[in-house]
Amino acid sequence: MIFKETNLKGLFIIEPKVFSDGRGYFFESFNKAVFEKHIKNIDFVQDNESKSGYGVLRGLHFQRPPHAQSKLIRCIEGEVMDVAVDIRKSSETYGRHFSVLLTGDNKKQLFVPKGFAHGFIVISNEATIAYKVDDFYAPDYDSGIIWNDPKLNINWGIPESDIIISQKDKNLGDFSSLISEFE
Repeated sequence: MIFKETNLKGLFIIEPKVFSDGRGYFFESFNKAVFEKHIKNIDFVQDNESKSGYGVLRGLHFQRPPHAQSKLIRCIEGEVMDVAVDIRKSSETYGRHFSVLLTGDNKKQLFVPKGFAHGFIVISNEATIAYKVDDFYAPDYDSGIIWNDPKLNINWGIPESDIIISQKDKNLGDFSSLISEFE
């Protein structure tokens, strides 16, 4: 696996070594020993999977401390634009975002540490993503930022008229009203 830190400290793109032949392919999507050489003190406790159609946008979500989550995200089939926003108050990149195309073909993964809001949008007909988290879902600590916040100015890669979001995500606050609990 190749670990590439992005311009947002602690946020990594991970590219696995894929072995392909006439039968198909094989790769390690996670290897704790290799992972810990690059990213320390992560103990994933749950695997999640999501399938969505074109235009579905899920995010920008995070859990507040003490139930903050780090995530390791990959796209199993289809294509998603995956986005992480730095919400660590003392970070030099506070309020900046990073986006990456995750696809079933490129097999890239994105490691999102605690202190980031996260979301994705499906840009293929449908997509299945899988992600690991290092803390369980805690509804009382669930939070987020509205997907179309003008301060963040995220380009989601498809026309706004095609975007489908949940009522919950429509009601998220904007970035300027965020009171971050992350240092």
